[in-house]
Amino acid sequence: MPIKCEIVSQDRMVFEGDADIVIIPGESGEMGILPNHAPLLSTLKIGIIKVRSSEKEEDFTISGGIVEIQPDVITILADAAENVREIDIARAESAKRRAEDILKKGPPPDMDEYLAMEAALKRSNLRLEAARKYRGYQQRRGRPGVEKSEE
Repeated sequence: MPIKCEIVSQDRMVFEGDADIVIIPGESGEMGILPNHAPLLSTLKIGIIKVRSSEKEEDFTISGGIVEIQPDVITILADAAENVREIDIARAESAKRRAEDILKKGPPPDMDEYLAMEAALKRSNLRLEAARKYRGYQQRRGRPGVEKSEE
C-alpha cells in the first residue's frame, strides 16, 4: 500500500499523489520515507525531493521547509518547491547572474539584502543543477513523464 505525498509551496500545491518511497533532504541528512513510517516532524534543507512509485519517479527542488510524516501520509510544507521538469533554465540562469552581480559588490549596509541574495544564488544553482542532472538522467533511462529535450 503506497503512502500519500503532498508537496505544498507558499503559493500552490506542487504535487499530490501516491508514492512507494519519498526521499527528502532533512537537516540531518537524506531520509527515505516508506509507507507505515513512524510519525515524525522535521525541518528540511535546500535540496531535491524524489517521489518514486511503480509507474514513475518525479524530482522536485526545495528551498527548505518542514515535513510531517504519518504512517499513511507525508506532508511537505516548502519555502519554495518546483518540479524539475518545470524549471525555466533561462530564468534560473538570469537569476543566478543577478545574484552574483549583487554579491560581487560586497556586503551592503543592509545585511538582510545580502543574505537574501546569497539564498537566491543557492536556489538558482540548485535549480540549474537539478534541471541538468535529473532531466538528463531520466531521459537517458527512458523514465515516463519526462519530455525529451532537443539538445
